[in-house]
Amino acid sequence: MTPQKAVVVFSGGQDSTTCLIQAVRRYGSENVEAVTFQYGQRHARELECARFIARDLGVRQTLLDLSPMQHITHNTLMDETAEIQAPAGGVPNTFVDGRNALFLLYAAVYAKSRNARHIITGVCETDFSGYPDCRDIFIKSMNVTLNLAMDYTFQIHTPLMHLTKAQTWALADEMGCLDYIRRHTHTCYQGTAGGCGTCPACVLRERGLTEYLTGRAS
Repeated sequence: MTPQKAVVVFSGGQDSTTCLIQAVRRYGSENVEAVTFQYGQRHARELECARFIARDLGVRQTLLDLSPMQHITHNTLMDETAEIQAPAGGVPNTFVDGRNALFLLYAAVYAKSRNARHIITGVCETDFSGYPDCRDIFIKSMNVTLNLAMDYTFQIHTPLMHLTKAQTWALADEMGCLDYIRRHTHTCYQGTAGGCGTCPACVLRERGLTEYLTGRAS
């Protein structure tokens, strides 16, 4: 039988790394590829983490340049001079318009060229940051759109969609990679090594980890 192939949208962060490790276990490293995007983000640390992790796991990685996005949208993740603010209702100022739609589109084009039908992304609407393109309804609509656009049957997988951050840490622990993800992934919006501890991404990550470890110990 022809092996199933998968393409993982991979940033080097906690969620996408959890998905990548899960995909490697399911399909085999030789059948999994990672697609990473340089879209003009305010730091390169996550790209460095992504490069290391892909190489360490024996997964082929392709880096795609979407930096022209900087010319058509503005947000704090793409402007190092802007102040990152915690969400106070509505869409936060860290939201990048169209980012996940573009990521999935490019990942699908690449997947078809590699005869892969499975696309995996680590988006989540349970502990999400108010980003509309992390919702299950968006992913499902995008799956239909891509299938129609390319006359090809893709299946977009979102293993973390309905998990809290604590449950995502639990999944990593079940796969035996909790410490690996703690050491080698990057989530911080500021690009601080080890995390700044104060940005919304760091707060969510550490809160989930504390919740999981506390529950495991009790």
